[in-house]
Amino acid sequence: MSSMTKRSQPTWSAPENVDCGRLQIYNSLTRRKNVFQPLSGKRVHWYNCGPTVYDSSHMGHARSYITFDIIRRILRDYFHYDVFFVQNVTDIDDKIIRRARQNHLFEKYQSELIGKDRAVVFQDAGKAFALLTTKLENETDPDKRTMLTKMVEATQSAITNTNIEIGDLVQLLKDPLSMWLDKEFGNSITDNEIFISLPRHFENDYNEDMQALNILPPDCITRVSEYVPEIVKYVQQIIDNGFGYVSNGSVYFDTEKFAQDDKHFYAKLVPEAYGDNKALAEGEGDLSTAIGDEKRNANDFALWKDSKPGEPSWPSPWGHGRPGWHIECSVMASELFGNQMDIHSGGIDLRFPHHDNEMAQAEAFYNSGLPWVNYFLHSGHLTISGCKMSKSLKNFITIKEALSKNTARQLRLAFLLHSWKDTLDYSDNTMTDAVNYEKTVNEFFLTVKDIVRNHKQLSTEKKVVKWNDAEKLLHQKFQEHIVSVDQALKDNIDTKTACDELRRLITAANIYIQEKQTTSNVNLLNSIARFITNILNIFGCIGLGEPIGFPIDQFSGSGFDREQEILPFIEVVSNLRQEIRSKARELKSKELFQLCDSIRDDILPQLGVRMEDYETDSGLQTRLKFVDKDILLRERDERIKAEQLKQHEKETKNKLAAKPKEAPIAPSELFRKELDKYSQFDDNGLPTHDHEGKELSKSAAKKVAKLYQIQEKKYNDYLKQLQNLVGGDAK
Repeated sequence: MSSMTKRSQPTWSAPENVDCGRLQIYNSLTRRKNVFQPLSGKRVHWYNCGPTVYDSSHMGHARSYITFDIIRRILRDYFHYDVFFVQNVTDIDDKIIRRARQNHLFEKYQSELIGKDRAVVFQDAGKAFALLTTKLENETDPDKRTMLTKMVEATQSAITNTNIEIGDLVQLLKDPLSMWLDKEFGNSITDNEIFISLPRHFENDYNEDMQALNILPPDCITRVSEYVPEIVKYVQQIIDNGFGYVSNGSVYFDTEKFAQDDKHFYAKLVPEAYGDNKALAEGEGDLSTAIGDEKRNANDFALWKDSKPGEPSWPSPWGHGRPGWHIECSVMASELFGNQMDIHSGGIDLRFPHHDNEMAQAEAFYNSGLPWVNYFLHSGHLTISGCKMSKSLKNFITIKEALSKNTARQLRLAFLLHSWKDTLDYSDNTMTDAVNYEKTVNEFFLTVKDIVRNHKQLSTEKKVVKWNDAEKLLHQKFQEHIVSVDQALKDNIDTKTACDELRRLITAANIYIQEKQTTSNVNLLNSIARFITNILNIFGCIGLGEPIGFPIDQFSGSGFDREQEILPFIEVVSNLRQEIRSKARELKSKELFQLCDSIRDDILPQLGVRMEDYETDSGLQTRLKFVDKDILLRERDERIKAEQLKQHEKETKNKLAAKPKEAPIAPSELFRKELDKYSQFDDNGLPTHDHEGKELSKSAAKKVAKLYQIQEKKYNDYLKQLQNLVGGDAK
């Protein structure tokens, strides 16, 4: 098949099996939703592309891992599939090799700074700057040029600072110095331990982030470094099948021969990218230097790379080398699943060339004509306030940074409130929506918990609430929302719509509670709260076995239930406060009312208890809600600030109301505009001559002087009043 021929995706057909339901999922192999039918009944074989561990994980990674954790939980806990989830760790990679060398060389350079001549360090910095400048001049990608331009400017600023300490200079220039050191001395690195310790460190760091995000661990983890012998055998089989060839100690996949074979199709996911040399080059890695006649075709890619000096290596029939990037996933997934799997997933940026090359390799290995993957799922991009997130562009927010601003639940809710396959913008607005959604749901849970507690204290007669029109209507809406949530999840795991349905159900329940007040049907509300809790638990938002709502204490697994332990004491305080309020009404005591308010606003928040007063037909009632102490104290501070602002606005309004509508004329200006009467004035503005230029008579002068004194008093009174209003000097 010629690379110039217009290409389209091949025909895809669902595997023949029993229809396990109406779940449909968006399949990148067809670019549309397909009925989900696993190969083996309820058993699902799923391989997910894991991290390349050379740096801290960021929110772009979280986009993929949280997304597929949500889908995995829903398949397992809602649709009850038996999911076997395998995820790899890429610990042999060009990025890892280069970063490991750079870190090692930079740390060595830092350790040798003591006693090093200042001029020599500045000379090295100049060489690093020259290399960086050359890199910028040769870069064509606009985003990378922007990043490099910033680096050049920062480097130049540091070098021209003659007062800077040498240690500070070296730390500021870590990136450009590391690049220069690697170029100069990278080939001298021979210790394989250097290439092992870096990925192990960041794999542990990654695992900590995943645990903090409440992401289920894989059922099986595969590391590239542990599968090198299997990779060598796999590559040899591809060569034996006629789809691979050896060149200068490396092995390449023959894309043209594969594409021309009747049983196969190259670039199933993105056929229009066939021949995209830029994407292919990026897929080969930064350290790949296949030139001249080493490749038969520009579209061919490395299965096995001949290791150069300064790179880790393993023995093979073709010489010492290391695996290509794409081959690792083909081999490890095949080792676990064989010639076919149900689901393969990863970020959308991996579609081509990585995932297309994976499939080509696996299908060349088995050479059966069967599809290696039946459903390909790709999570959408994640942007930061509309901008592309990229570690290589140094435009990213680490998972730890994100968790310092929001909880893992709030981050997960942000993902749940958006389509899993579309671009998600990580911004203040996105997180505000997630926080508000969490608050809406949590307040409903707390209200229902309070109603359930109060219901337990009622007599048997009062516990029975007849189902009237209000109960029938709410129950009808409840059933409708159950169906709507089910339809949403069956329609491509549409968590956004499912969450919207839960919010509408909460709104309907809140309206019912407000209408019924203390005569709400507890069983109905309890059923609704349990349903919502169950769905959010399936989504990974709860996870601690709570019957209703979010867990209050993260250490509740220890057997300590704070709510049950302190509830009797809080109820005593609440009842005592009610008695004090009654006595305050009898005595009309402002001090007792203030004491009651202090119990509610100052004392109970310190215990993690929110006390809410609300009016009912039978009088004032109190609702108790157990909330995180920090949240309550933050709410109290915000309430105090709001009250202070309101008081300030009230005082300002009163001052403005008391302010004279129009300032009186200054006495010095009282007569100056009356030019039809006067022509000359003294320094105080008193007239001295009439309009004809004649000096005023004594009686006329006495008259204007009296008017002047009256106006002066009026004006001075105004100034004093204004000064009192603004609390300062009035001018």
